[in-house]
Amino acid sequence: MTDCLIAGVGGQGTVLASRLISSAALARGLDVRGAETIGMAQRGGSVLSHVRMGRDIKSPLISPGRADVVLAFELCEAARASGYLKRDGLMVACDRVIQPASGYDPDAMRALLEASVPRLLILKSGAIGAACGIRALNTAIIGAACARGAFPFSIGDMEKIIDERFDADGSRMNRAALRLGETLAAAGEDREGRGERHGDD
Repeated sequence: MTDCLIAGVGGQGTVLASRLISSAALARGLDVRGAETIGMAQRGGSVLSHVRMGRDIKSPLISPGRADVVLAFELCEAARASGYLKRDGLMVACDRVIQPASGYDPDAMRALLEASVPRLLILKSGAIGAACGIRALNTAIIGAACARGAFPFSIGDMEKIIDERFDADGSRMNRAALRLGETLAAAGEDREGRGERHGDD
């Protein structure tokens, strides 16, 4: 069983990412259950997507402390979602900041993640946006997680799903982002209590 939680805000492609991951797992013959929770219809509101892959799955929702991998598309949402992660689970996040009306301190959020998540990879959204476009941020994070062995499918399997899902231009953009995420993940190492940051602004 592989439990993946995806955290972001409305408009970042959280639900799309969950569907890509689900499709890749289904193509490998696995059972998949999932759900979206918290304000999925509100652009700019918090969104959580649960994806459970394996056999004999009882519930579509992941309990706190049970996620094998958390993908986070925004820094504050990464901190919010960190309680879902297993102690030895992997979090792949980016440093993108989308400030709510109340505001928050990005440095404090990053410090919290680095202190509480042993296996943490933080990617720089500026580098991904410059290379592939900010719309492909979600795919780059999937690529980084694939490179770290987070899923029960390969990055090649995900490329096939991307080709099926997008037109030619969309496929090229998302394939490039997927492979960029793979490259950035391969360039770093997880360190106990410290998140690695990769990619230049």
